[in-house]
Amino acid sequence: VAEPIGVVAGIVPTTNPTSTAIFKALLCLKTRNSLILCPHPRAAKATIEAARIVRDAAVAAGAPTDIVSWVETPSLPVSQALMQAPEVSLILATGGPAMVRAAYSSGHPSVGVGAGNTPAVIDETANIQMAVSSVLLSKTFDNGVICASEQSVVVHDKVYDAVRREFQLRGAYFLSDEEKVKVRAKVIVDGKLNPNIVGQSVQKLAELFGITVPPGTKVIIGEVAAIGKEEPLSEEKLCPVLAMYRAPSFDKAVDMADKLITFGGPGHTSVLYTNPLNKAHIDHFGSIIKTVRILINTPAAQGAIGDLYNFHLDPSLTLGCGSWGSTSVSTNVGPAQLLNIKSVTERRENMLWFRIPPKVYFKGGCLEVALSELRGKQRAFIVTDKPLYDLGYAEKVTRVLDSINVHHQTFYHVAPDPTLACIKEGLKEILEFKPDVIIALGGGSPMDAAKVMWLMYEVPETKFEGLAMRFMDIRKRVYDVPQLGKKAQMICIPTTSGTGSEVTPFSVVTDESDGSKYPLADYALTPNMAIVDPQLVLNIPKKLTAWGGVDALTHALESYVSIFATDYTKGLSKEAIVLLFKYLPRAYANGPNDYEAREKVHSAATIAGMAFANAFLGICHSLAHKLGAAYHVPHGLANAALISHVIRYNATDMPFKQAAFPQYQFPQAKERYAEIADILCLGGNTQDEKVTKLIEAVEALKKQVDIPSTIKEILGEAKEAEFLGSLDALSESAFDDQCTGANPRYPLIADLKQIYIDAWTKPILPLKDLTFISKGA
Repeated sequence: VAEPIGVVAGIVPTTNPTSTAIFKALLCLKTRNSLILCPHPRAAKATIEAARIVRDAAVAAGAPTDIVSWVETPSLPVSQALMQAPEVSLILATGGPAMVRAAYSSGHPSVGVGAGNTPAVIDETANIQMAVSSVLLSKTFDNGVICASEQSVVVHDKVYDAVRREFQLRGAYFLSDEEKVKVRAKVIVDGKLNPNIVGQSVQKLAELFGITVPPGTKVIIGEVAAIGKEEPLSEEKLCPVLAMYRAPSFDKAVDMADKLITFGGPGHTSVLYTNPLNKAHIDHFGSIIKTVRILINTPAAQGAIGDLYNFHLDPSLTLGCGSWGSTSVSTNVGPAQLLNIKSVTERRENMLWFRIPPKVYFKGGCLEVALSELRGKQRAFIVTDKPLYDLGYAEKVTRVLDSINVHHQTFYHVAPDPTLACIKEGLKEILEFKPDVIIALGGGSPMDAAKVMWLMYEVPETKFEGLAMRFMDIRKRVYDVPQLGKKAQMICIPTTSGTGSEVTPFSVVTDESDGSKYPLADYALTPNMAIVDPQLVLNIPKKLTAWGGVDALTHALESYVSIFATDYTKGLSKEAIVLLFKYLPRAYANGPNDYEAREKVHSAATIAGMAFANAFLGICHSLAHKLGAAYHVPHGLANAALISHVIRYNATDMPFKQAAFPQYQFPQAKERYAEIADILCLGGNTQDEKVTKLIEAVEALKKQVDIPSTIKEILGEAKEAEFLGSLDALSESAFDDQCTGANPRYPLIADLKQIYIDAWTKPILPLKDLTFISKGA
């Protein structure tokens, strides 16, 4: 919604007493602002008469009586008083540097223009006739008073004589050495531009200078070499007098133009005359010269004003010079600078999505059926680890591939926490083998490694730093990855029950050179197919069953209370929680003898993966990531040590900070935890009682699968001093983890430190209440 600024004070120079007054009045009328003009004392009558004509026409058309007014007897004190008046909302200042500085120091917002000392460079490829005529057209307009008009011409040595002859042919007069002495003495007087020469005709200037010029002379030119105070002709002259320089090369010409601008007109206007196809010169000139308006083959006065010789400059008689010219705008001033723009922005919930692999196969024996879909593919590259390879798991895959005539190659060098070196080694084989399908077989590490190999195979220019950059909303991230799958499909086959990586867009890779981890997250990394066959997990060790199961439970719990949770994800989270509480103890106790339990836990891990792939996680994972990396604690075990403390931390209706996401309208974590307790039939009357029951149930589940209650039990008491000494670094690192932003209670670093301390010290049970006290805050 556009609103007028209010009262505008317009400072009008002697150089443009009427056009500037009319232009400022039109700007104010277009934007429903009122204008008070302060003319220059030397041109007050002209300015006032121009303003009167505009005012009378506006009033006749229905404008308020005094929409345009003026100072009848202007002076410097009056101008300063006007600019400092409390009723003034904005100052439009056109004038000398002192007047512009006064406007900016008035205490009011100001839009000012800087001095111009425009150089025109004519290179060896320029159309000389057009260049000379354009300079004369500009310099004779209003007798050179336009601040954008050329003050100097810098000519390449190869065409200097031709340019000089062309100027003479078109009516320019070149000064002799004696005449230059006379002109210098009159151009700058007492260190300032002589106001008596501004805007005067060539004939009057000749009289003032004490020289004789031929009748019909358009412009007076002095050939000079120096730039600076020692050469008055290198200054802004605002009359039909030009300085002309000879440059031995184009680079030197640009350097001279740059010096002229820095000396007398930073930020204003510059001109280059060159062959329009000479992009090298145009690009070089544009990169070196510090002016807001860089005109190519254009008369400076008319070109800078805009819209006559180009269509990318708004027409204006008030020309901003950016910070180079100590002004606040780097454009041609127009109506936009005289408006306050109000943005009335309603709360809107972001577009949401639910994204998982297009195909998910489950139930025992689905491996063979799913892989049979690859019939017609040519080459399959299998990524796994050495233990699985030695146990014959890869053979279960290759046997099916052989039956459908798909060539295959197996890479079995993935270690836990895959490194960039491992990725590069596998990628080298991929580039040689050129597969059209990549199969990840294993737990989280082989799937992480395969996803990154797939990414580098499809998009080799990918930068890990960009992909690992944290984001508030993955839908709006600044680093974009093209859709994968043009070279190869990605198939994930989990042989553990926990990570859910087979259905997520996440991966983690470690830089072995410095130990830094790159957590990669992009929906382009979502596999094309997941094969969740419980027959592959029947014989996994009890510890992996326990740790993976609690990892999956943490995925489900955190995704359920995440600020990104939706109706689409919460149902999955709840189902995974129910399955894990019911079947994880059986799967742990009975192992391969309880097929149903193994199948249900395996499915629950994938279901939880679908939930957190779209709802994300929270600070339990942030804390576990850093604890695991620092002390080599298995990820599921680290989550198990922290999850109950995180539930207590999140279960509040008045968090000190709440994470920001439009659909998350108010704190809901306690209510959602209570819903889980109800689903599990844990009892309790109030929400606090239900959350307490949930924590008790989690701790009971951990006990059933022989998971320690504290970090101290996991690391050993001997590590206490080291652990407590590392908490500041761990907590800060956990705060910066990507998972932190989705947590319903946005933490302080001190809160994370306290959770670590609480999880180290003693079991969370018995729990008196849900109050969390951060002793480090």
